[in-house]
Amino acid sequence: MRLLLLMLVAGAGLPAHVGSPDVIYEGMAGKYRLLVRIRPPVIVPGVAEIEIRSPSADVRELRIVPLRLTGAGAKFTPTPDVTQRSKDDPQLFTGSLWLMSVGAWQVRIHADGDQGAGELSVPVSALPASTRSMQMGIGAVLFALMVILAVGIVSIVAASVREGQVDPGQQPTPSRIRRSRLITAITAAVVLGIIWLSNGWWNAEARGYSKIVYKPLQLSASLDPPNQLMLRIKDPGWLQRKVDDLIPDHTHLMHLYMIRLPEMERVWHLHPDLVAKGAFTQQLPDMPAGRYQLFGDIVHESGIAETLTTELDLPDVSGKALTGDDSSGLGPALSKSTREAVAQLSGGRRLVWQSTAGELRAKQVSPFRFRVEPSTNLEPYMGMLGHAAFVKTDRTVFAHVHPSGSVPMAALSLVGDPHAGHSTGAEASEVSFPYAFPQPGDYRIYVQIKIEGRVETGVFDAHVN
Repeated sequence: MRLLLLMLVAGAGLPAHVGSPDVIYEGMAGKYRLLVRIRPPVIVPGVAEIEIRSPSADVRELRIVPLRLTGAGAKFTPTPDVTQRSKDDPQLFTGSLWLMSVGAWQVRIHADGDQGAGELSVPVSALPASTRSMQMGIGAVLFALMVILAVGIVSIVAASVREGQVDPGQQPTPSRIRRSRLITAITAAVVLGIIWLSNGWWNAEARGYSKIVYKPLQLSASLDPPNQLMLRIKDPGWLQRKVDDLIPDHTHLMHLYMIRLPEMERVWHLHPDLVAKGAFTQQLPDMPAGRYQLFGDIVHESGIAETLTTELDLPDVSGKALTGDDSSGLGPALSKSTREAVAQLSGGRRLVWQSTAGELRAKQVSPFRFRVEPSTNLEPYMGMLGHAAFVKTDRTVFAHVHPSGSVPMAALSLVGDPHAGHSTGAEASEVSFPYAFPQPGDYRIYVQIKIEGRVETGVFDAHVN
């Protein structure tokens, strides 16, 4: 009997980012600044784990409640759950919430404290990623228990018919023995039928669940000479998803990162134009020949964000100059990286990584602070003081992060604040990004800021334990 455990692979990458499923957001609940981390459920329905850190000590209580991101389900609030304050760290609150169906949700946080009450909503997607077979050891144990239970039921029925009404010390009559054998055969057939039907039900449930397992949109890329990049999105068939329901995020329907392989020393942050249903084009700038990894961020009108990936071989491209929000960056080759905390910018400026003491560890939220020297006022770049892309060198992790965290601004606008997350930071010459590396390994960090109308890119390397 084939048994499937309907649970997800915990390390699977979810939409919005590749291999980086946790949702991290820093924002204001009234007068309280909160740093929120949400670990989406690994199965739907499932439990989302929530951690909230308050830098100030005047927060008395935090309550959390799950709501649909849009529609009628976003208007009717159930009774909130009270988070638990850590005994070891009074500024850390934890809780968990059930997300009962597939789709876009929000976690609404109610804060109470010395400065009154406030609310904050954080979008989160509940999307199953895959299933896996039950472990062989568990399956063997359950199969043995099933056999024991089935044999026990048949044996009990047979004994009760054969000897249940026989006086002590007497032997059952031949007629009772014949009747016992008949009832035993019928009981065995019924038990086997129940097992067969149960197995069929289980497999039917597995097939039904597999239909809601998330299937990422497929991205294909090609070059139309001399310099026009063609991108096409194809839906492999997942629920009722569309490819023509995209909404702008920072005024663009797609944010495309192109990273040259294998050294990852060149990066372009581009914004292709939609020309047809599921089709984008981009006039490329000058680009050297080579193989490129593409990461394309999009947001559906439901609030669900996806990152599409593909690879493309390019010849030497003689293109147009970068304009608008399109930008590029150059850093050291991976094979020559010394993990310097300083990146050289134009005009003699430097971008300095204000690294915290101690080593970087996976699954720990940290503020990644970067400061321009000599001190220079930063200008908004697509509404933010900066953008950062955290990319594992084997490209199994990609996360496009803002000063407010990993939540797309388009999704935040659906909870009622179109300017949510447009942080200005504590200092005009410094920008910070909250992020938690999902797994150990080597990462490359591309940080983009804007100075005097020019987008600058700093490239940094990190080793995560």
